[in-house]
Amino acid sequence: MDIILKYFPDITEQQKAQFGALYDLYIDWNSKINVISRKDIEHLYEHHVLHSLGIAKFINFKPQTTIIDVGTGGGFPAIPLAILFPQVKFHLVDSIGKKIKVATEIATEIGLQNCVFSHSRIEDIKEKYDFVVSRAVMPLPNLERLCRKNIKKEQKNALPNGIVCLKGGMLDEELKPFKNKVEVVNLSDFFEGEFFETKKVIYLPF
Repeated sequence: MDIILKYFPDITEQQKAQFGALYDLYIDWNSKINVISRKDIEHLYEHHVLHSLGIAKFINFKPQTTIIDVGTGGGFPAIPLAILFPQVKFHLVDSIGKKIKVATEIATEIGLQNCVFSHSRIEDIKEKYDFVVSRAVMPLPNLERLCRKNIKKEQKNALPNGIVCLKGGMLDEELKPFKNKVEVVNLSDFFEGEFFETKKVIYLPF
């Protein structure tokens, strides 16, 4: 939990309590439904919560922004972002029912009021949003093709609407179709530690 306060020192007492509750909740749920690898769960705050919050180092979402998290799994990146941005509306979507159950239960336990959940595929979601977020759910060309229909035309944030996703490793081939349109931000510019050396925020404006 200290690692969250290190990089986000201005969060409220309620946000501290919500972030602080995540460890025990994920430990408990992960023992029933595996959403985080067993050996990775002890690194929950660095590898999952802080990693998700990397998006917040790139863009500060304005109140009433609408965001869909595609392939949210156990709730990443949406649950940490929903804690940090309580006036932003999040729609968490996953095609695996067990995973969306975990995300739903954890959000309910910590009292998040700004999340809705769907056991669904993005192909079947018709609503439109300001941003799509995801964490290594599929190659960017596939994500762009499936989500283009879900991006609103009207803008309300400092950056144009589009896709903001978390990825790692070598991305040259994956990003080649977008040439100069895509923006790549190294999370090592914001967060210390070996884990973040290859982690990136990828932004594709629409």
